Amino acid sequence: MPTVSRLRSSLTFILVLLMLSGCRTPKLSTAEAQMERGEYFEAARTYRQVYNKLSPKADRPLRAEIAFKMGECYRRLRQNERTEASMRNALNQGYPDSIALLYMARAQQAQGKYAPALRSYEEYLADVDSNSVTARVGADGCRLALRLKADPTRHKVRIARTFNSSRSDFAPMLSPDGGDLLYLTTDNEKAQGARSEITGMKRGDIWVSRKDERGEWMRPMPVDGELNTDHDEGVISFSPDGSRMYLTRAVRRTDADASVEIYTSSRSDAKWSAPVKFEITADTLSNYAHPAVSPSGRYLYFSSDMPGGSGGYDLWRIDPEHPTGSLENLGEFINTPGDEMFPYAFTDSILFFASDGHPGMGGLDLFRATLTPSGGWRVENMGSPVNSPADDFGITLLNASEGFFSSNRNDASGRDHIYSLLLPDLSITISGHVLDREEEPISGAVIRIVGNDGTNRREVSRDDGSFSFSLDRGVSYAMLAGAKGFLNARQEFTADDAEEDAAYSVDFILAPVNRPVVVDNIFYDFDRATLRPESRTALDEMARVLTDNPTITIEMSSHTDRVGSDAYNDALSLRRAQSVVDYLIKECGIAPARLSFKGYGKRRPMTVTRRLARLYPSMPEGVTLTPEYIDSLSEADREIADQINRRTEFRVISTDYLY
Repeated sequence: MPTVSRLRSSLTFILVLLMLSGCRTPKLSTAEAQMERGEYFEAARTYRQVYNKLSPKADRPLRAEIAFKMGECYRRLRQNERTEASMRNALNQGYPDSIALLYMARAQQAQGKYAPALRSYEEYLADVDSNSVTARVGADGCRLALRLKADPTRHKVRIARTFNSSRSDFAPMLSPDGGDLLYLTTDNEKAQGARSEITGMKRGDIWVSRKDERGEWMRPMPVDGELNTDHDEGVISFSPDGSRMYLTRAVRRTDADASVEIYTSSRSDAKWSAPVKFEITADTLSNYAHPAVSPSGRYLYFSSDMPGGSGGYDLWRIDPEHPTGSLENLGEFINTPGDEMFPYAFTDSILFFASDGHPGMGGLDLFRATLTPSGGWRVENMGSPVNSPADDFGITLLNASEGFFSSNRNDASGRDHIYSLLLPDLSITISGHVLDREEEPISGAVIRIVGNDGTNRREVSRDDGSFSFSLDRGVSYAMLAGAKGFLNARQEFTADDAEEDAAYSVDFILAPVNRPVVVDNIFYDFDRATLRPESRTALDEMARVLTDNPTITIEMSSHTDRVGSDAYNDALSLRRAQSVVDYLIKECGIAPARLSFKGYGKRRPMTVTRRLARLYPSMPEGVTLTPEYIDSLSEADREIADQINRRTEFRVISTDYLY
C-alpha cells in the first residue's frame, strides 16, 4: 500500500538489511544501495534481474538470500502475493533466517488465506519462537477473521469511483463545515510531486472534491494555494473552525534520511498557505505523521515512532494550542508492539484508528476506541465488510452512519482506493390486518401503538384491513385496535434488541357489538358443566376482551346439540354458562355486575356464517342447523353440525357501564 509504505519506507522508515556475503556484481551492489536508501520499487526490479542470471544449483544460497530481499521489497510495497511467493521461494531454497516464514504468514493473511496463514503462524510458534507476539497476534487475527466473515456487520461498503484515479487515492477527510468538501491524498499522474524511488509512483498531493448544485460529488482537483510541492503531502485534518489544516509532509534528501513531520497551513478565502512545520518535540530523529484534531480542538492526535512508546508506531496526543508539556501516549489499550496509525477523532471520546498490532483480518484493520469512565479505552475491531484481508485505514465520517475510508483491497498492485461506508437504518416493522370474527377485513379501523420509550403513534387500516408501523429495537409496545361497531382488541410485545432487520406480524380480530360472538375452545366434561383445563386460554382471552373494553356488560350463553330433551338441555346449558361467568369473576377479577348468563339448550341452532361455509363447504352460508336439516346430512356432516351447535357465546348488553 503506497501510503503505509510511505510511512514505513518513503517516509524514512528504512530498515538496513545485512549485506550479502560473497562476490558482488555491479547489479547486486546497485540493488543493495537501492534497498539501503529505501527505494524498494527499483530495488525489487534490480534484485529480480540479478536473481534470473544466477544458476539454480550452483548459486542456491545466494538465490535464497536474493529471493528473501526481493520479498522484503514487495513486503514494504504491500504487494502481498509477490511477498508470499518470494518468501516461499527463499524458504524452499534453504534461506536460514526463519523471519521469512513469519513474513510469508503475514502475506498469506493479508490475502485472506486464513487457513494457510494460521498453519504458517503455528509452525513459527512451534519451531522458532513460542513467545513471538507478532505470530500470536497473527494467529489470533486469522481465527478472528474467520468469525468476522461468518458474522458480518450491517455496513454497506462500495468503492467511491468519483474520487479514485488509476493510481492511489487515500486518507479521505471531510471538511468540518458540514462535509461539503472531501480532501484526499493522491499520487495520480497529474500530481505535482516528483516520482518516488520507493514506489515508482508520483509523490502524494492533496486534492479536494466539491459537491455540485445537485449535491453530487465532483471529480477531485488539486487544492488551491501553496500546499503541494515535489515532496509527499497528505493525510490531513482540520481545526474545528476549518481555518487551519494539519498535514503530513515527507521530505526526501540526498544527504540524510527522509523526515516525516506535521505541518500547518492557513486558509485565506479558498486558498491554502505554504505549510509551516508544527513543532511537537525537540526530537529530530523521530517521525510524526497523520494528524487528527478532536472536534472540540482540545487534542491533536498523531502517529509517531518516538521513544517511550509500545514499539513500532504509537498514537500520541497533545494540546495543539499549548504543545509544551502536554504530550501524552494513548497507552496500552490502544498501542501495541505493532503499528497504530491514521487516527480520526469522531468525538472527544470516540477515536478511530488503523493497526496491524491488534488481532485483525490482515494488514491494517480499522478499530473504534471509546473512552471509558476510568480513563481507559475500549477497542473494537470494526469487523467485516469494513475490514478486509488487505490494508483498511484513513476513515472520515459525516455522521455515525456514513462516511469514507481507504483500502487496497482487490488491487494486486497494492494501490489504495477510497470506499464509501454506510450503516443503513435498521428496518424493524410490525404489520398485519384488522379483521372481524368472520375473518373479513375491516377498513378504517384505528390502530394505536405506544412504546415504553415514549412513542405514541396512530394509523388507520387500509381497504384490505392492513396496517404497518416502523419500530425501534429493544422497545416494549402496547397496541390497541378499534373500529365503529366493534369491540377493541389489544396486543403487547417487545421488539428484539438484536442489531438486525426484523419484521413482526400481528392480526387483530375484532368482535362485533351488535351480534353474538362464539368463544371457541371452551370445553366441558361429558354431560357435565365442569370446565376442562384446556379451556383456560380461551377464558383468559375472554377476560382480556372485557378488560380492553371496560364500559361493556355482556351475557354469556351456552348452547347444546339436538340430542336430549328440552328441559335437560336447558338446565345443562345454564350450568355451563354459569361456570364461565364464575371463572371470569373468581379467576380473572371481572366485576359481577358486568356479567349475566343464560342457557338456551337446543332452542337456538347456529346459522352457518361465511367463515363456517369456507371451513365446511358442504354447509351453505345462511343455512340454519335445525334438527330437520341435520337429519338430511351424511353421518360425518351430522357430527360436524352437532359440534357447531354445541357452543358458548357472548353478546354485548350495554356499552355505558361505569367503572
